[in-house]
Amino acid sequence: MLHFLFAWRYFKAKKSTNAINVISWISIVAMIIGTAVLILVLSVFNGFEGLVKSLYSSFYTDLKVLPSSGKIIPVSEEQLRKIRALTAVRNVSLVVEEKALLQNGDYQSVIYLKGVDENYQYVAGVANSVVKGNFDLGDENSPSLVLGAGIESAVGVQSDRNLFPLVVYLPRKDAQNLADPMNAISSDTINTSGTFVIQQDFDNKYAITNLAFIKLMLGMEPNQFSGLEIALHDPEKADATKQAIIDIFDEGYLVQTRYEQNQSLYSVMRAEKWVIYAILSLILIVAAFNMIGALTMLVLEKEKDISVLHALGANRNFIQKIFLSEGILIAIIGGGIGMIMAALAAWLQIQFKLIPLQGGSFLIDYFPVTLQLKDFLLVGTTVFIIAVLAAWIPSRKAARQSFSLRSE
Repeated sequence: MLHFLFAWRYFKAKKSTNAINVISWISIVAMIIGTAVLILVLSVFNGFEGLVKSLYSSFYTDLKVLPSSGKIIPVSEEQLRKIRALTAVRNVSLVVEEKALLQNGDYQSVIYLKGVDENYQYVAGVANSVVKGNFDLGDENSPSLVLGAGIESAVGVQSDRNLFPLVVYLPRKDAQNLADPMNAISSDTINTSGTFVIQQDFDNKYAITNLAFIKLMLGMEPNQFSGLEIALHDPEKADATKQAIIDIFDEGYLVQTRYEQNQSLYSVMRAEKWVIYAILSLILIVAAFNMIGALTMLVLEKEKDISVLHALGANRNFIQKIFLSEGILIAIIGGGIGMIMAALAAWLQIQFKLIPLQGGSFLIDYFPVTLQLKDFLLVGTTVFIIAVLAAWIPSRKAARQSFSLRSE
């Protein structure tokens, strides 16, 4: 490690030309800023990603069983018993979902009406997201409706002060003559009991009622459902449990994890993070140009020192390692300080919410920040690689130059 000792002495020694010191510190400052900014932006992105995932996890469950084609799957008591017997499964809810028309006098809205059983509140987090009224779904004869906030506004009601019942229209699954509207469509009145707020995709789309009512309206058989929603004790075991559930059912069933239910969303978020990382890495690349300039000037200044080292037995490989180590030192100092500054800034934001979100239309009023070890490792590796590549050019120049101790 002798070459690191030489690199450290060259780094802290006063240079004959002040410009070398200036350029060296500019490259370090650029490394500090680039590292800190990259970690902070990735941490803010992690915060928003975690927020979005938590919102979606309130509606989408760990696993869901769907028909591979069509809208209905038959589910037997034996299949349900086998699913509930799996040690990883915490609870199971049977659901039926269908597009419907909800009307309140002159106000009307096309919605997705979701009928759920009594286990649903233990499987999904919608009941915990009710902001008005309560999560009361009624029963087959006296149904109640929990509306998304967007639907509540669209049909012009106050869900917790429902003076007049709404009218809901649904297509019948057992209709014999689809050309006859009276036969193909069923309608009934329904009262509202509450409003939930999760995310606009759900708030503007879904209303929830009890399973028995919607099955009666649709004319479905007792063993027919749109799907099963499953909660696990440990969501990390979703893939292993998915295979066990696939083994329970025959062909015609589709089992999806929470990621697969939102694959497009998660793919976009992942792609955005890598794009952000690539763009912000340009800051570090700019810093690398400063490093190349500083090390090139250092090589020119240390020509005689290099010749002395060569005369003392140092080979060209050793000379190259000295200046490579010089670049690595700059990366370690700049990257290390940048990481410390980023961690401190993130901690302050987490504790004191220093930077607010403007607009007032968000669920939170500050920038969310989540520090992840993998981001520090990624940025640290990036800084190291860029520093080594930047130092390679001047270090090769130092190793290849002719060695001479003669004075002019």
